[in-house]
Amino acid sequence: MDMISFGSVYLELVLGHVRELPAPGEEVFTDDFAISCGGAVTSAGAAALAGARAGLCTVLGDDLGSRVVTQYCAVAGVQLSPSARAQGKTAGISVVLNFGGDRAFVTHLPLRPDDEPPRIDHWRSILRRERPRWCYLHAGHGVTDFLRDARELGTRVVLDVSLGDERHRDMIIECVRLADVFVPNESELLRLTGEDAIGRAVAVAVAWGTPLVVKRGVAGALIAGPAGTTEVTEGVRRVHVRDLTGAGDSFAGAMIAALLRGAPLTEAVVAANAAGSEAVGRLGAVGEVEMKVTELGQ
Repeated sequence: MDMISFGSVYLELVLGHVRELPAPGEEVFTDDFAISCGGAVTSAGAAALAGARAGLCTVLGDDLGSRVVTQYCAVAGVQLSPSARAQGKTAGISVVLNFGGDRAFVTHLPLRPDDEPPRIDHWRSILRRERPRWCYLHAGHGVTDFLRDARELGTRVVLDVSLGDERHRDMIIECVRLADVFVPNESELLRLTGEDAIGRAVAVAVAWGTPLVVKRGVAGALIAGPAGTTEVTEGVRRVHVRDLTGAGDSFAGAMIAALLRGAPLTEAVVAANAAGSEAVGRLGAVGEVEMKVTELGQ
């Protein structure tokens, strides 16, 4: 495999834009709705659709979310051999509500069995077995050991973060130092660095020693390193924004696919900008996944 995305997956129930949120006891309506899936499958799908031999390393159960992910991967060409199988519910469920130009989530995470081994151990075993050229994952507890393994094996890593990770700043920075490309968005980088201006935040992050790509939505992206900062707006397309969910993961997957083709980082970010633009024009991280009535009823 050229690349593997590591992480959890989610069933997404996505509601289109509403003008206002309901007060307790009230109901609001939207014309847009989709069943989709997200999480690690989003970047793997974007890489596969861009021509990479992509795999997904997660835990798939017998729940509806896992079936939606499996169906999407079959269509997109994502290999599931790196994923573990388990009985019961393993996929999270996110209700996505779009409003005010952004979105909010209500998410359920299934309880994990007490005897289930740490997922990072499975990730490390898959990394050693498959030895992909690139992988994509989010920083977190235990990830530093994974990143050291990747460096030893010669696998390159695109590392992402999430809002809230700044609560574990020292651990996140340690992960960043071990990655090959760090791809936060503007809000994530500002909160992680504690700065209130993007220029100062970029300067702080560059000092961590890892090439930096800052996702900026409609403004494109910034590439920063010791040689300076480059603004990349090429590839951004004007689209009707339906849902921002999954745009960052789609950006990363498309960027990795371009790097695998031998593109320099700037050209890879152009491809990533285009994938991010396409992502916001659909509902759900990977777009609507059509499910058969028989599958929904299982």
